[in-house]
Amino acid sequence: MTKTNNKTPKGDFLPNLCNAQSVLLLVLVAELIAVLLTLNASFLPLFSWDSLALYSFQIQWISLISAFAICHLRPWLRSWTPVQAGMMAYGAVLLITLIMSAAGQFLLQAFANGWFVGTQKFNFNGWQLFNNLLTSAILSGITLRYLYLQQQLRNQQQAELQARIQALQSRIRPHFLFNSMNSIASLISSDPDTAERVIEDLAELFRASLAEPALIPIEREITLCRRYLEIEQLRLGKRLTVDWQIGTLSDDLKIPSLMLQPLVENAIFHGIEPMPKGGSVSIKISQAKNQLMIAIANPYPLVKKAPPQSQTPSQDRHNHMALDNIRHRLQVHYGNSARLSSSEEQGIFTTYIFCPLSK
Repeated sequence: MTKTNNKTPKGDFLPNLCNAQSVLLLVLVAELIAVLLTLNASFLPLFSWDSLALYSFQIQWISLISAFAICHLRPWLRSWTPVQAGMMAYGAVLLITLIMSAAGQFLLQAFANGWFVGTQKFNFNGWQLFNNLLTSAILSGITLRYLYLQQQLRNQQQAELQARIQALQSRIRPHFLFNSMNSIASLISSDPDTAERVIEDLAELFRASLAEPALIPIEREITLCRRYLEIEQLRLGKRLTVDWQIGTLSDDLKIPSLMLQPLVENAIFHGIEPMPKGGSVSIKISQAKNQLMIAIANPYPLVKKAPPQSQTPSQDRHNHMALDNIRHRLQVHYGNSARLSSSEEQGIFTTYIFCPLSK
């Protein structure tokens, strides 16, 4: 099988049928099929609740056991081609239908004829079994095809998100790189020890930028931010002050890599640099119950809106791109459980992040 280079699980042929949400959806679909088959067997005025109960019982058992089987076949399905995985899942459903249909015939005749208290011969109905298999072949084929297309769409979306994350994560602003190299050049003769430390900090930033997107300990991300701020401190001097407010955090708490550093870089690039007197960047990190809260605040210049011909929207666009990048990464790691927001009040721009604890 041809290997792909993205990190999205290529072998996820079908949605994960092991979780409660998928099982609930499957139960609802199975019940709708039972209603459809009952309506097909009798007209609406003669709707048989007994037939509905019988169809529901058999279809629900087939659906749930099939989901259980496909769930446990996932490790093997991932290593096969889509055609092989599809045939295996399809064959598993038909085999389960065959077994459950035969068992259903046996139990119905057993209860109807009182086999548990007497001895009577089992009359196997081959046509009924064939009818069940044909019905299952059509309905399960449609259902599996739908689930397959849904999963492929989800895989494609995840791959696009991961590609965008990797592209944005691996990008370091040219102006920061050039400024850092100039700072290092000016320090080599006057303060070689500091120049060496700055080179190490810059190397660590590049290493983190080129690493694969993943959850890392929050202490490592904080250390990376401190390294970045040390480099910027050399360039901005007294114009930049940083107020760290870090509460008590769990030792094994993790966050997406490069989540704080781009926001701190935004605060300096859009807030501190344009202001002649500089300002202070406030970084608050706290943990409450099952949620991590991060707030990064910085001043921003209050200027009148420039005419359209003199505007340079690249900075504002880059700010929105960075925030969208973080927002998408939170979505990938936490789904809808995390959120990012921002506010502008009285010359202070604040970015807020709320996300569940990851250990």
